[in-house]
Amino acid sequence: MSMTDPIADYLTRIRNAIKAKHTKVDIPFSKIKEEITKILLDYRYIQSYLKIEDDKQGIIRIYIKYDNDENSVIRSLQRVSKPGLKKYVNSSEIPRVLNNLGIAILSTSKGVITDREARQHGVGGEVLCYIW
Repeated sequence: MSMTDPIADYLTRIRNAIKAKHTKVDIPFSKIKEEITKILLDYRYIQSYLKIEDDKQGIIRIYIKYDNDENSVIRSLQRVSKPGLKKYVNSSEIPRVLNNLGIAILSTSKGVITDREARQHGVGGEVLCYIW
């Protein structure tokens, strides 16, 4: 099976695990997925993650965070830039997600960073996804 959009697959696996009320989800490893996962951990959208080595590319195991009512802390994961239609913004056009209650994750010349960090650095880039 050829995968044309690994980031969309990553977001869908997390979304499906949340709907099924799983505590963890395994995702094939890549550096960009690990960077997005680090941002999710920094903003406390997930409990933790592990990088598991195997004979192939490796696995990222993400432990999903739930509140006291067993609702996921992540309410929505939305892919913005797609392989067929990339969405690029400059530093003055960086979107605000839910009036800064959520985060936008961008791929920039400074690496994979959030919308807030991109505004601080004054850089634009490709908008990967919105999370709230």
